[in-house]
Amino acid sequence: MNIKKVLGVLGIAVLGGLVALGVNRFFSEDSAPEGFQVHENAKFTLAEKLADVPNVDFVSVADISTPAVVHIKTTIRASIRSQGTNPFEEFFGPGFQSPQRGPQQATGSGIIIKKDGYIVTNNHVVENASKVEVVLDDKRTYIAEVLGTDPETDLALLKIEEDNLMYLNMGNSDDLKVGEWVVAVGNPFNLTSTVTAGIVSAKGRNINLLRQRGGEYAIENFIQTDAAVNPGNSGGALVNTSGELVGINTAIASQTGSYSGYSFAIPINLAKKIIGDLKEYGEVKRAILGVRIQDITQELANEKELQSLMGVYIPAVSEGGSADKAGVKEGDVITHINGVQVDKSSELQEQISKYHPGDKVEIGLVRNGKKKTLSATLLSKDGEKEMNTEVVRDEKKVLGAEIENLSRDERLALKLKSGVKISKLGGGQMKQKGIPSGFIITHIDKSPMYTTKDVENALEGKSGGVLIEGVTSDGHKEAYAIRLD
Repeated sequence: MNIKKVLGVLGIAVLGGLVALGVNRFFSEDSAPEGFQVHENAKFTLAEKLADVPNVDFVSVADISTPAVVHIKTTIRASIRSQGTNPFEEFFGPGFQSPQRGPQQATGSGIIIKKDGYIVTNNHVVENASKVEVVLDDKRTYIAEVLGTDPETDLALLKIEEDNLMYLNMGNSDDLKVGEWVVAVGNPFNLTSTVTAGIVSAKGRNINLLRQRGGEYAIENFIQTDAAVNPGNSGGALVNTSGELVGINTAIASQTGSYSGYSFAIPINLAKKIIGDLKEYGEVKRAILGVRIQDITQELANEKELQSLMGVYIPAVSEGGSADKAGVKEGDVITHINGVQVDKSSELQEQISKYHPGDKVEIGLVRNGKKKTLSATLLSKDGEKEMNTEVVRDEKKVLGAEIENLSRDERLALKLKSGVKISKLGGGQMKQKGIPSGFIITHIDKSPMYTTKDVENALEGKSGGVLIEGVTSDGHKEAYAIRLD
């Protein structure tokens, strides 16, 4: 080998080593060049930095969360499809929930939050559904009852007749930090039990999705992540590294309807009160502060001569509302609700959403550069101070009989694909026609009955003859003809 080539290679290697040592020395505290200072955060090597990164056990998180996430299949009648523009198409692609002839099938995800069969999902997953089918991770299938929905937050609560189910504990979404690892679990494109990971990209996102659907009191304070979420993930779980539920996956920002790097989840702290109300009352008992709100920009601060960009600006106060009665004025800047700092309209909305009509809150604000604290008693959207605790769920009664959904065990025992049970007979037409208590209605006018809602819809506004088919509690098939006025 040519001695000159050997010496040349050796020289280059030595020079490279000296350069590396020089760079390291350049960034060391003791050898910083004159006029330069080494920042405290730069006093580490890459190896030291990587050593501080926690080792996230995604396997354990997946083991905890996957059995608690369900696949939801809905049947929606074409006649009740909304016509015109659907803003969810921007997030889920052209044709999402679009009108078409005949019953339409749609799919999504849900999260078991209690062992006795309570499931939370998105409102848009089950909206207008005539049948909601829930498939567990172990493939067991149930017909679910929709206990309540809230379009303002895009949440819905379902119930299936089962116990001892795997469920997710709720975490604290307020504790989430930008950059923190999270895991999304759902059923995209009918691919069941899919797990993806990402980080929290931002908090408090308002993408104006729900308000486009006509939600007067829509609340958007989304968690933004880069975990891959696609159509079918709606209603699925966003889980932290401790296996706790911190969000409910709701939307993606996409021009194609498929994941493009941004997904959004409802914070579980916002959802807790909504879920509780749906479980207890069948609707959300929403408190209203009675103000218009506006995020503070530099332009607004200059125009209104505000001393800070912190807080939420109040351009108008509703006369006679809770804020008005508490002394809030036009031009005030609200900075705190019960000691919690709010710097965005969405954050203020979320804080108020945690309370019921009649609850008192402390409002921290700035007026003409001076801090003030006011006490407000929140009112309902109807201006009432007392909360109406009436349960609004419809009584499940038809033709003088009380009806209920058939449990999975009953369906399996009788080998039925559908059915609604008559739990109690009153003095109506069903009793007059000799239909026994415990009779299971499988069809009305040849259409299958999966839920109590199906029976109500089938008989609503009906006149003339109606054919009711089904089986008795011991499995004998029977049919009854009833004439309705």
